[in-house]
Amino acid sequence: MNRYTVAVLVRNQFGVLNRVTSMFRRRQFNISALTVSETESAEFSRITVIFDGEEVYKQQLINQLYKLPDVCSIKELDINSTVSCELLLIKMENNPATREEIRVAAEAFGATTMDYAKDAIIFRLTDDSRRIDDFINLMRDYTILEICRTGSVSLEKGSTTIRKVTNF
Repeated sequence: MNRYTVAVLVRNQFGVLNRVTSMFRRRQFNISALTVSETESAEFSRITVIFDGEEVYKQQLINQLYKLPDVCSIKELDINSTVSCELLLIKMENNPATREEIRVAAEAFGATTMDYAKDAIIFRLTDDSRRIDDFINLMRDYTILEICRTGSVSLEKGSTTIRKVTNF
């Protein structure tokens, strides 16, 4: 199986997200990350989906997505030609025995301390998915209390935009 990142530009209408994600569900794709937000225009939203599947089924899915009335444009994003990042908030146990090791590891990854309490520390890290995975795996040696993580957001490098492949 391959991993794909697809950006879908849609009209900002009630129920569009449900219709788009239902298309993935009906074709039995597992969505591993999903982000949605308004674009530079309140008229449109951008849905970024990371999912696993086979190439032939991915192309069928994209063709079916184009048939949805509120889908304006779809762009498959290649890791080599995009800038991508995601956000991690991680709450760690604030144990005096491991506090300094956790702080040094967080500093090495560029994580920022967002909250410091007697019994817990919350760090924020913005980076690519692989680096966030590495940070989480390192923190597993300590006591993770909670993790909250966004999906990936991605923009194609250069002047190309998703609007240049619109399907109005």
